Amino acid sequence: MSLVSVLIPVTMLLVGFGLWAFFWAVRTGQFDDLDIPAWEILVDDPSDVAAADDGAAHAAATAADPDDPA
Repeated sequence: MSLVSVLIPVTMLLVGFGLWAFFWAVRTGQFDDLDIPAWEILVDDPSDVAAADDGAAHAAATAADPDDPA
């Protein structure tokens, strides 16, 4: 019977910690985007994506104004 009097408070502490961790994760946005981080590991270099985006933006700007030498 004395073991039960130890296990019940320990269990309540663990449940309380689990609830605190869950609500902390929700409040800090840990569950906001679950898909994009999984796909980002397939990109070799994050700067390649930024460079490709800049190149596409420059190509679009050039197509919009072909007289602009930039």
